[in-house]
Amino acid sequence: MPLRLDVNGTVREVDADPESPLLWVLRDDLKLVGTKYGCGVGQCNACTVHLNGAPVPSCQIPAGAAQGQTIRTIEGLARGEVMTAVQAAWIEHDVAQCGYCQAGQIMSATALLAQTPRPSDREIDEFMSRHLCRCGTYTRIRAAIRSTAGRIDARAGSQS
Repeated sequence: MPLRLDVNGTVREVDADPESPLLWVLRDDLKLVGTKYGCGVGQCNACTVHLNGAPVPSCQIPAGAAQGQTIRTIEGLARGEVMTAVQAAWIEHDVAQCGYCQAGQIMSATALLAQTPRPSDREIDEFMSRHLCRCGTYTRIRAAIRSTAGRIDARAGSQS
């Protein structure tokens, strides 16, 4: 039985096991490979996507449970060639080293700023603490989020 998933504003049908992690359906079936596999147990959060606007580790969500919900991946943030303010800040602050965890980090940072437009350093650190970055770019991540604070449209994560 096909699953119907609302991904990045488009309802897509995919023939997948409803118990399969959403991560693998996104990557293998829908070819949205921006969402990265890290640990597979929800501890590194490289695979973070938005589910109804909330950041979640997609390796821990059964694809069947995502039916009827809104899923946004890193591919769904930018509008064409126009990056969001958070994505632009990542480049401006030279956040990425290897870049592997950065899609998940950007997804969480976008969600944080949507719910708390002007977070304190403590709020940033607490919200982002679920992410593991082997390159240790945490201070750059905080700087990018801080520079974007108050400059985004909370509904879309785009620059206002």
